[in-house]
Amino acid sequence: MADEKVPVAELENDYAVKLEKSPVFYGTYERKSELQQQTHYCPGCGHGVAHKLIAEALQELGLQDKTILVSPVGCSVFAYYYFDTGNVQVAHGRAPAVATALKRACPDQVVLAYQGDGDLAAIGTAEIVHAANRGENIAVFFVNNAIYGMTGGQMAPTTLVGQTSTTSPWGRRPRNEGFPLHMAELLSTLEAPAYIERVALSDNKNIMRARRAVRKAIEIQRDHAGFAFVEILSPCPTIWNLPAVEARRWVAEKMIPVFPLNVFRDRKPPVCDGAPPQRSAAEVLGIASRAAEQPGAARRHRVKELTIKVAGFGGQGILLLGQLLAEMGMREGLEVSWLPSYGPEMRSGSAHCHVCLSEQRIGSPLIEHPDVLIAMNELSLRKFAAQVKPTGTIFYNREELPPDFAPPEARVVCLPATRLADDLGAGKVANVVMLGGLLEETECLAVKTALAVLETKIRNQQLLELDRRALEAGQQFIDREAHVGAVSQPDGCGE
Repeated sequence: MADEKVPVAELENDYAVKLEKSPVFYGTYERKSELQQQTHYCPGCGHGVAHKLIAEALQELGLQDKTILVSPVGCSVFAYYYFDTGNVQVAHGRAPAVATALKRACPDQVVLAYQGDGDLAAIGTAEIVHAANRGENIAVFFVNNAIYGMTGGQMAPTTLVGQTSTTSPWGRRPRNEGFPLHMAELLSTLEAPAYIERVALSDNKNIMRARRAVRKAIEIQRDHAGFAFVEILSPCPTIWNLPAVEARRWVAEKMIPVFPLNVFRDRKPPVCDGAPPQRSAAEVLGIASRAAEQPGAARRHRVKELTIKVAGFGGQGILLLGQLLAEMGMREGLEVSWLPSYGPEMRSGSAHCHVCLSEQRIGSPLIEHPDVLIAMNELSLRKFAAQVKPTGTIFYNREELPPDFAPPEARVVCLPATRLADDLGAGKVANVVMLGGLLEETECLAVKTALAVLETKIRNQQLLELDRRALEAGQQFIDREAHVGAVSQPDGCGE
């Protein structure tokens, strides 16, 4: 029987290899109407190989449905057309910052950032250094081809000494352009990263090593074991003006001697015994242990979402008023966001902030058409009134509207917060007067919650008492004027 011959056809069937695209990729790529089976990458480009390694690892680890991929500006900007995962495309250099936010908001998800050398090592240098220094639980894949690819071949931070580019036709000169940045070595000087390795797509042996590194970085991310960084030396035949085979050889012969392949870090992140334990936002605010006692914690809100824009001059407590509203919302169990915007001046410059209070997750902190505008000066009224929803409300810090101001469709409430604060003896509490008016008019949050927040913010008892009176003054003004119908005029404000 040992000499019995097996038909060739049976051998071919037994050892047949089926080649197919990973299910982590979309079945067709709908970036353009034609050639939907092809990516936009040039023949021989390393991005396609790097994509394949990431997709295979996600498939083997069963993480496709738990993954969020953050794609950059650069040649790989269209990664969201290829990976059938969660996708977020971000501004140039900002992938680590956005990945940090995504991971903190969705801690159970696998968050991957994918960047090129111009994106990560140039405009994004600060982002990646600080994310690594914090030990953010993200995995970063850094594709280094030593050149700006998408924008036409300018010199990159990793361009080799002597290498020509459209912006260094004479070759990179250390005296003039400096030396190439070594990102893996740079990040390995930090204490927090768990895993840092440099690999190359120069030949099959190194591609297999890259495959193991990619998988390990994703496993670290899956296991919440810290910050992982894989630098991938990659060919760029088109911009290097080399055939695909020669481009791979260039990686081996030119890039690897300058950027040696190595595991620079592979350890558990250090734990500082003297550091305070990680605490939730509720614990930091001091409300976790008193949840049942929180005023308004179980109250039923009038609206499922309320968006508020607070605007005025710096020094009027604009940003503080927004912060007070956001913390009140947290204490009442709402999702909240607070987004400030202000000029460089310490005082008298324009300032405004966006506050969103919602029973659902908030998609963006930016508010284009607020439900409520609090305009603490005339400039802010004229600038933002037209943005308010027709069904919304404008609170204006004066006795009446300017004579030449055309009232918008939104309801206008003239609440002279500054005058009322002056009557109390302290004009600086005008923002709290306005807060009292807002709460009385909209009933969006409980007054008791406002008092609880103020008690935690204000240590000076005299100032706290002044804030209590300011809050009450705003409430009483709205209550008093509402009885005479002065605040409900659609064409102006009452006296």
